[in-house]
Amino acid sequence: QVQLVESGGGSVQPGGSLRLSCAASGNIFSIAAMGWYRPAPGDSRELVALVTSGGTTEYGDHVKGRFTISRDNTKNTVYLQMNDLNPEDTAVYYCGARGWYCSGFRCSAPGSSFASWGQGSQVTVSS
Repeated sequence: QVQLVESGGGSVQPGGSLRLSCAASGNIFSIAAMGWYRPAPGDSRELVALVTSGGTTEYGDHVKGRFTISRDNTKNTVYLQMNDLNPEDTAVYYCGARGWYCSGFRCSAPGSSFASWGQGSQVTVSS
């Protein structure tokens, strides 16, 4: 099982900044990608930002130029720096990760794949 623990949400005025963190732990062989999502119409989630193990990043159109995602592979942790926040950014932000469980002696090989979600971090932008 893989656990994702988020931190860093809160309230800020328009134009302000926040930084979210998400740390993954558990029986992890490797993580292919970690990212942040928020609710979208139709009970789905839309991409905010994503970073792969190789460092490739992808952003939702609504945050390009304002948000920056980064990752510390040694700590299985991803960060989301959010700048120039506006009220439309108000949402619960969910950390997501996909990768492979450990297998073999001392986690020597990849096992089955996993996809996990964090508990969500509330971000509120209001004057």
